[in-house]
Amino acid sequence: MPGSIVVGLDGSEASIRAADAAADAARHHGLRLVFACVVPWSPYSFTTAEENERRSVEKAREEAAARDRVLDPVVTRLSAAGDLDVSGIVRHGHPAETLVSVAREHDAAWITVGRVGQSRVRTLLFGSTPSSLIQLSPVPVLVVP
Repeated sequence: MPGSIVVGLDGSEASIRAADAAADAARHHGLRLVFACVVPWSPYSFTTAEENERRSVEKAREEAAARDRVLDPVVTRLSAAGDLDVSGIVRHGHPAETLVSVAREHDAAWITVGRVGQSRVRTLLFGSTPSSLIQLSPVPVLVVP
């Protein structure tokens, strides 16, 4: 049997509701919770050494901000009771593809996400993470309103 529930977090109210729903399910099924905050990142194929250095600094700054503002508050709150095995990771990449990768790495039973994320403009331009996940995921996807 799979051993975890992967939860996509972006700091939106919907992702917080998704985290709470996943925590209830993890308690019920005895599964670990793996919270994943994905910072959208598109690598460039042709960059100079200076651009790579600047991008590395920017990437590290974005990762720290995501951890401090999005991931750590949820992980701290849900692990406080001591009845859940909770971990969190920050990754860079396409949100749906990265969540699928995290699900595979952590033997996920399913992936849980909020229905509406932080950026409505991005959703209009590129599509939603839940819609992409439904197409890409090898495991069930729970979308929380």
